Amino acid sequence: MKRKPTQMDNVYILLAVLIMVGLYVSSSMGYEEQNVQPLLHQWLENEPLRGFLERFEFSYAGSPVSVDSSGYLGFIEFFIRKGAHFVIFFFLGLFWFLGLRNRVDNIYLTLFLAILLTAGYASFDELRQSFHPNRTALMEDVILDTVGGTVGILMAFFSGKTSKKKNRIRFTR
Repeated sequence: MKRKPTQMDNVYILLAVLIMVGLYVSSSMGYEEQNVQPLLHQWLENEPLRGFLERFEFSYAGSPVSVDSSGYLGFIEFFIRKGAHFVIFFFLGLFWFLGLRNRVDNIYLTLFLAILLTAGYASFDELRQSFHPNRTALMEDVILDTVGGTVGILMAFFSGKTSKKKNRIRFTR
């Protein structure tokens, strides 16, 4: 049964839109404007964990990712950037789901719409980056963003399901 949308539902949709605006602005910047390596250099000047991190090497979007190929700070920055992708889209998906759940009659349709909006914006964001001279659009980032959003959506979906079950009172004889 669909409930009447609340003021908080409007806040969730506003938060989703604000995240999208922030992503739009962020995607308009070049790598140089978002480079966190100077800050990392200040914090990690002695390269703690270098020996541990040198053991890891993998490929992302067809390029090797390792301390050897990216440098110590580049390797750490890679995880910060990809973690930021995941977390930002986690909240984007979460807010879309929470904002739509009382506006759409079917909870599964709400789930689908929230995933579609999140994945659609992830695709749009990467497409925009393809037109920026100092940015690279990657299908792997679309997938990472969509997974982050889907995790946020599913957490809200399942927490809503379990909380309703917990709040039921049954009287038996």
